[in-house]
Amino acid sequence: MKGFLRSLFPSPERLTKALVGKSASGGLATNILALYGVHIANYLFPLLTVPYLARVLGPKEWGLLAFAQAFGGYLQLLVEFGFSLSATRQVARARDSLRGRAELLASVLGAKAFLGLLAIGVALLVGGFIPAFRDHPQVLWAGVFWALATAFSPVWYFQGLERMRLVAGLEVLAKGLVLLLLFLWVKGPSDTWKVLALQGGASLLATLLALYLAYREVPLFLPTLKGVLEALRLGWSMFFFRSAVSLYTLGNTFILGLFAPPQVVGYYAGAEKISKAVLGLLSPVSQALYPRLSHLVRRAPAEAARLARLGLWTMGLSGLFLGLLVFALAPFLVRLFLGEGYDPAVLALRLLAFLVPLIALSNVLGIQWMLPLGLDRPFNAIIVGAGLFNLGLALLLAPRLFHVGMALAVVVSELFVTLGIWLYLKRSRQDPFAFQGGGQ
Repeated sequence: MKGFLRSLFPSPERLTKALVGKSASGGLATNILALYGVHIANYLFPLLTVPYLARVLGPKEWGLLAFAQAFGGYLQLLVEFGFSLSATRQVARARDSLRGRAELLASVLGAKAFLGLLAIGVALLVGGFIPAFRDHPQVLWAGVFWALATAFSPVWYFQGLERMRLVAGLEVLAKGLVLLLLFLWVKGPSDTWKVLALQGGASLLATLLALYLAYREVPLFLPTLKGVLEALRLGWSMFFFRSAVSLYTLGNTFILGLFAPPQVVGYYAGAEKISKAVLGLLSPVSQALYPRLSHLVRRAPAEAARLARLGLWTMGLSGLFLGLLVFALAPFLVRLFLGEGYDPAVLALRLLAFLVPLIALSNVLGIQWMLPLGLDRPFNAIIVGAGLFNLGLALLLAPRLFHVGMALAVVVSELFVTLGIWLYLKRSRQDPFAFQGGGQ
């Protein structure tokens, strides 16, 4: 058995050689290709699973699944905290110290264990108050299992070392395994809990294998209270930001489920998944702009502004075209991806079509332009404001208009983000059309 495991997982030296490559540029290219592989898998697999699950489960159970996934997403956010960025940065700084990396790994895992217990406590509390979970406890706890299994992944550790190829491969294989098992084992509405259980099982397998790889090269340390508190302190600011963003992204399905029956949640969740799939078509352009603008904004401000203007026109027009396409083809898209019984999702999808151009513009102005300029604080303030605004609108509209009200709340909130970013840049004369360089 030991020889078999060694053949599957080579020594740290061989791993380093395989993952980093023969040169720094080769390692970087490999890392980028690995991340693109995960991105493609994350984009492709839902396109295959959504039509199947929406039809097999039906609107009611599909809505229950979406509600449980949204709640599980909150728990995952809590346990992951801000470590995906804060711990990645710390690993990169401690790259040459085995002991430093071992202590950091122990501290983050210890912090996640504490947060995981807190998440279980939240689930116990929520499970007794929310009728959907009280009536379907197996769905609740399958969602909790999926959230915790995913949240404990040490991907941040390998990302900090710029060694993502093998870990990315594990993630893609896990998603492929889930896809196969879903088609084999999920056959009707009573199998809703199996979807989350299968996703959690695959995530747990990938997490355990990644931890095995990590501990083949660093010594095993127990977490200390000091280390856990330091990890929590470093991750707090990013956790705060991600929590604010989740108020108008992750939380909408969950908030709707507090006021509407499961089948109504299914209508909104189906429309949301279709709109997000269309938005994913713009992701490669966005990913290509960010590093280039970050490089140019201090070294060649005029060129950076020119590229940002080009990005605005490209993303804006592409987003407008795709948004109009979704609006016009909404009935066809609902029938294609969701099937029979989802006709009420058409109006929600037509509203969410407005998100495509709005997010395309706010992405360029915010993430691609404000952040390279170092305008993190005003950007975060706008995002937090939009999250609170969305929460208020959702609580006002969802109980009255259900899935249509939630879609309307999301679109108005994204309009708030886009206009807020544009007005701030305009007033500070740092929009791409007036930018002269210098920044803040």
